[in-house]
This record gives sequence, structure tokens and C-alpha cells, in this order.
Amino acid sequence: MTIRQLLDRAVSLHPDRLALRDHREGAWRSQSYTDLLTGVKQMAEAFSQVGLRPGKDRVALILENGSTWVESYLALTGVGLQVVPLDPKLREEEVAYILGHAEVALVITDHRHRDLLNAILPSLPLVTGVIFAAGAREEIPPLVSRPCYAYEALRQQVCSGTLTFYDQHSVAPQDVASIIYTSGTTGKPKGVLLTHNNFCSDAEACLLLMKNLATTKDDFLVVLPLFHSLSFIGNLILPLTCGAGMLYVESLRTVSQDIQHLKPTIIISVPLLVEKMFERIQSKISQSWSARLLLKLGLGWVVGRRVLNNLGGRLRLFIVGGAPSPTPLLRGFQQLGIAVLEGYGLTECSPVVSINPLQAPRIGTVGKPIPNIEVRLAEPNAQGVGELQVRGPIVMKGYFNDLEATRESFEGDWLRTGDLATIDEQGYITICGRKKALIVNREGKNIYPEEVEHVLARHPFIADIVVVGYHVGKDPGERVGGIITPHLENIMAANQGVEPAWPCIEKMIHDAVREQSAALADYKHIRKLRIQREPLERTSVQKIRRVTYQGTLDE
Repeated sequence: MTIRQLLDRAVSLHPDRLALRDHREGAWRSQSYTDLLTGVKQMAEAFSQVGLRPGKDRVALILENGSTWVESYLALTGVGLQVVPLDPKLREEEVAYILGHAEVALVITDHRHRDLLNAILPSLPLVTGVIFAAGAREEIPPLVSRPCYAYEALRQQVCSGTLTFYDQHSVAPQDVASIIYTSGTTGKPKGVLLTHNNFCSDAEACLLLMKNLATTKDDFLVVLPLFHSLSFIGNLILPLTCGAGMLYVESLRTVSQDIQHLKPTIIISVPLLVEKMFERIQSKISQSWSARLLLKLGLGWVVGRRVLNNLGGRLRLFIVGGAPSPTPLLRGFQQLGIAVLEGYGLTECSPVVSINPLQAPRIGTVGKPIPNIEVRLAEPNAQGVGELQVRGPIVMKGYFNDLEATRESFEGDWLRTGDLATIDEQGYITICGRKKALIVNREGKNIYPEEVEHVLARHPFIADIVVVGYHVGKDPGERVGGIITPHLENIMAANQGVEPAWPCIEKMIHDAVREQSAALADYKHIRKLRIQREPLERTSVQKIRRVTYQGTLDE
């Protein structure tokens, strides 16, 4: 299958079904699947007017979520152009590197990125033009001698004529649809080559694993940015596959109100967002004696029904991925009778590798592999922990212009995920940590940073933590170090509403670490601790950027 075929099928089967709803120009606007295909054909025709060559050119999308992102992506990939989606919050040097490395011919962005592009375009001779979406004037002056176009003005130029470009071009399943650049947690970002078949196979397999995962009656709330592979597969390809609706929140600040208004049935998110929602739910439960009583009587599902009514009344499923989910969070929702399914994946696998079955979720695991792939553990140790490897139609073609990195990522046709895992007799996968993040101490013992972080992060005084290995001089082996940001609100609440002096806060954190570490083997205890006011640096999907802190505690 191709992504274009998914759209064509959805239009054929559900022409009047709501495809997309987003907030534009101060109002909510809706498009049916027929409307969406019409817009896609219009923009494919418009893109042909600026000289894009199907099968040859790559186009960067630097846009926030919404109809323009979806329409542009489907128009470009539908005629055989490759898309390079970027995080709109990337810095100048990051954008310059990706545009240069990917050999991008055209950039589609918003007017807020004009100054950024003005600064980097002199070093990017292959970029031949820029299309500005929202906020752009109809006539836009050139940028560093490159022609600039207004998105809607291009559409208007072709609307009165015959739309032929889309129908005259085709795309094959093995053609590359996206080049998604990794976040750079291990150095320079690499461009992951993902085909139409990679994405379509991943979505179809998710539906095969769980027949009721999503249907044409579902509406997905889109919170995560579409440049991220989890959101892309879950909030665009999966809805296209089953003819469901896509509901875009206005902003992260309005998520609560948007849920009430849009009434979604499925939310796909990273754990951080779901945690914040659960904190609000817990706060309300703590203020209701009847809710607390129902929970004690084992009737949490009654409370859960009230919770769901406050979330639009139609919500039936949360799917979380992109980072490990705290066990108390999953158990808390389970007690309320609300389905929260944790899964696992990586960009190189399009990205979903496994997900907990709706009928038999197992908290603490990332579920079972999707049905059209194979997984194995390479060189498992005595505890059954080995590197998880994957092969099948979801696995990337390789890294763009990086043959060496591609070779290093494969063992034959098995993709090395770099994640350490166990697999039980029923096929459930448990992720233990990143192979490259593994700390090996002087005694040869393996310490998984994620395990230590998970235990320590339970303390209310700890807002953020990253555990890294550090070296002392030329001594062999690593020691366990940690960097922590205190939870000042909780510390103040424990100190009669007054923020203690910083030395007192540091002592409270040291005491908290000592208290929590009692649950860990001695060799896993933190030996060196840095406490800082600043939040830890995170990626766009709220993973801690571990590489930033590696080596910072070395002596």
C-alpha cells in the first residue's frame, strides 16, 4: 500500500466522513475526506508550478500541526516527492544542518521562520525557494535571492484551471515518503528513510493486533506534533487507514477545553501529558469524599465514568509511547477502569514495534510485537536481558547519505534497536534501558539508568532526574551519578508554604535520594549528585536529552 492509496480508499468508502478539524483564523474549521482530497490535488498542482520534480526533490515541512501540514504532506508524497518534517522549535544550526544534509530543494513554513531562514539560506545553495503558509502576504519579497510564495496565493492560481498533476503522477510502495531526522541524542541527527510501505504496514499491523483499536467511528485528538514518528503514524496514517477523524487541539494550553469541545474517542500521547491529566483527576478525587469511598470499595469504574464525562464523554482509549510510562500512572487509570495502553517503537521502525493488547494489557511491559514482524534478543545475559532486534516490513531502508551508520544499525536483515529488553513466555516485551546508556561499574556490574531514575523520581521532592555514568581520572569502569531538579512547589508545601534556603533544599534532596535508594542494590546508588534549579533539557517529545549530560560529572 501507499499513503496515497489510503487516502483514496478513505474517500471512496467514507466521502462525507469528517477527516480533519482544526482551529484557523479564530474559528474551528472542518474538512470531509472529499474536501481533503480536493485540497491535496489543488496543492499538488500548485507545487508543480514552483518547479518541484517528483521522484527527485525533497521538501522540508517546518509547520505546526493542522490542515496545512496534512494537506502539504499528502500532496507532496502523493506525487512521489520526499518530505523532510522538522520540529518548528529547532535552532538555526539544527535547521541548517538538516536542510543541508537532506539536500532539500524547497521549504514550506510559516512567517515566524523568516528571520531564521534569512540567516541560514546563504549556506544552503540547494534550497531554491520558500513557501510561507499562515501569516504570509500574497506578494512576498525574495529571501536571500530565493523566490518566496504564499501558500493560499499558489492555490488560487490553480483553482480555476484543470487539476492534472496529481493524477498524472504515481507513487510505489517502496518509494521513500519521509526522511525523519532523529533527535540527535547520540550526536548529529541521522535521516531515517521510511517508505510508503513502512508506514502502511505499521498501521495495518496495529489494527491486526487489536481489531477494535480504531474504526471509522473513532476521532483522534491530535496533541503530539506530526513531525514526530509516533504522532505521524498514530494521528495521521492510522486514521487514514480506518477512515477515522483527526481533531487538532488549538494549542497545548487549551488541551482541556479542546477535549471538552471536540469530544475525541482516542488520544495518543507521550506519558508526560497523560501524567498531567491524571494529576488533575487525582486532585479532584481528593476533594470528593464520595469518589474516595467508591475507590476504597473497589468501584473505581464509577469514578472513571465521571472522569470520562469530563473529557468529552466519548473517550475510550489512551495510547502512550515515546518514553517509559510510570507504573503508578498506569495502575491509577486501571483502577478507574480507563484503558491506557503502553507501546514501544523507534523511528527506524516506522515507529511502532509493540503495543499492549486491549483485552490483556500487562503493566510494566510494552506489550506484544505487532503481527507482521519478528523480534529477537541478541546475546542475552543470565537474566535474559539482550539487545532487542527487529525485522519485517516496518524497518527503514537505512539512513540518508550515511552508509556507515546504516551498516552499523543492522545485523544481516535484523535492525539493532539499541534497546535492552527481556521477552517473557507469552511474548510480552519489557524494556530495560538503552544499550549506549548502560553504566558498567568497576566490578563489571550493569546498571540501567532508567531503573534508578524510575525509583528516585517517585519522591515528591524530585521534579526531574537523569542518571549518567561518570569517570574518576583514569580509573576503569564508571560510577553512578545523577542530576536533579527539585520540585519546589512540593518542597514549599512541606515547609509551611515558604521556600527554604538553597542549602536546605540541597539537603532535602540528598535525604530524598538516600530514602528512595533503599529500594536499590548498593551498587546502583548515586555516588555523585548535582542539584540545579533549571529544568533538564528535553527533546520536543519530552524525552530527557541524555547526551547533554553524559560526561558532565567526570572528574
